[in-house]
Order: sequence, then structure tokens, then C-alpha cells
Amino acid sequence: MTVSFSTPTAMPLPPLARAAFGVATTLLQWELRRMSRRRLADLDPHLLDDIGLTAEAARIEAIRPFWR
Repeated sequence: MTVSFSTPTAMPLPPLARAAFGVATTLLQWELRRMSRRRLADLDPHLLDDIGLTAEAARIEAIRPFWR
């Protein structure tokens, strides 16, 4: 006897689910940017040198709004 397994075919999401997923993805990106920029603002000058940023460049990036 042979057992056959089939891979389920991916079905497209309904429009409302696609919209909700898109909103959730955007919110996650915004939160990650906000957290990254906050951490960048807290770095010591020697750490900024290690990653190749000046204090001014880090300050400019850190004050950018999270949606940009």
C-alpha cells in the first residue's frame, strides 16, 4: 500500500485579511525603526566610530520620524 501526501495549495487571503496583514506589517516596521533610532541615539561616541557614523549623522537619523 502506498501513502501519498499532497502539499496544500496556498490560497489567497480574503481582502480584509490582506488589509489587516498589511497594517500589522506596517506597524511592526514602524516599531522596529522607533526602537533602532532610540538605541542609536544612546550610543557612545566610540561605538558610533565603530559603525562608521559621526555623532551628527546619528543625531539626524535618531530624530527622524518613525514613519520615514
